[in-house]
Amino acid sequence: MTYGPGLNGSLLVGLSFAKAISFAQNIPLIGIDHLKAHLYAPLLCQKVGFPFVGLVVSGGHTSLFLVKDFDNFTLLGQTVDDAAGEAFDKVAKILGLSYPGGPLIEKIALRGNPKMRFSCGNLEKKFDFSFSGIKTAVLYHTKGCALCAMRYAQTTRRKTHQADIAYAFQEAVFDDIAKKSILACMKKTNSLVVGGGVASNKRLRQKLHHLASLHNIKVYLAKSEYCLDNAAMVAGLGYRLYKKGIISNLTLNTKPT
Repeated sequence: MTYGPGLNGSLLVGLSFAKAISFAQNIPLIGIDHLKAHLYAPLLCQKVGFPFVGLVVSGGHTSLFLVKDFDNFTLLGQTVDDAAGEAFDKVAKILGLSYPGGPLIEKIALRGNPKMRFSCGNLEKKFDFSFSGIKTAVLYHTKGCALCAMRYAQTTRRKTHQADIAYAFQEAVFDDIAKKSILACMKKTNSLVVGGGVASNKRLRQKLHHLASLHNIKVYLAKSEYCLDNAAMVAGLGYRLYKKGIISNLTLNTKPT
């Protein structure tokens, strides 16, 4: 049973229901951390040895872990503001796209001009992420071009400019994620395990594989159907913990953040 992080109301309902079943049927209750479950998703179909660096990249989180066992996770770095998926959704709104923004930005970015550039900010902690700044840069750039956009005589011209921004934004975010993930591997291990909704993005997968190949690092990505939230990854990690004798008690509380 997932007990966090997430929306506290949903977590309370789910956890209370799981506790009731556990008590009534006298069966074990195993609390699962949502982020750690995402890192189990690639292991559903692949064998991965410990230790490995785990990258969770989703709508609510962008985090790097050193994973030494199914119950041994050390946080290496995380976003200090917006998560990658959250930034994609906000930039999509700026560009006039619908929700969820990630798949739409990925699609129109294929038509973008590679000459346009954005960048993510530098942080004191080398494995932390920040995507709020680049989101603001996109906003200012879009506002600055608003008057020019009004002069466009054809819709195709507007869509071309929109695609250019999407391309530059996506490239900058994924370059930042890929470089820091591979750097963590170079310092800790030669294996990178990647899960979370944004991990289904084909461009991110390409960048991770390319950069990893330059440093003899093996990348294990979750299948696309297991990148988004799913019961299989939660159950799979729960099974592994149960086999290690790790069981929660009925006083388990939610962990919203």
